[in-house]
Amino acid sequence: MQTFLAAATGLPTILLTAALVVVVCFWLLAAVGVAGADSFDTDVDLRAWRMGGVPVAVAFSVLTVLAWSLSVGATVVVAVLLAPAGPVTGLLRMVVPVGALLVAWATTCLIVRPLHRLSRMNPRRPC
Repeated sequence: MQTFLAAATGLPTILLTAALVVVVCFWLLAAVGVAGADSFDTDVDLRAWRMGGVPVAVAFSVLTVLAWSLSVGATVVVAVLLAPAGPVTGLLRMVVPVGALLVAWATTCLIVRPLHRLSRMNPRRPC
């Protein structure tokens, strides 16, 4: 458990942990009715990121959860397999979150495709 907490709160994974806390707080606010799942749809166009068709909050929430999970999991594996702290371990701890973010982005693109059919988003209307 200590290894997991150290991985979740250590640099640079702490950035993804903070993003996960923001996502959880947003969805708690959405559950209460203070915020809507489509709150950010006018601010960001996800088609350039190949995640269009679902609300921005849903796409970024999936991305954040996947990136955090992959990053913490890989950091724990690195900590267990490469127990003595050295330059290789330090370098891997810095590279793992970036790799996790890239893998999470590709996975989110795959997950969002079927969700597009289920989404009730209105098509954008010209002004």
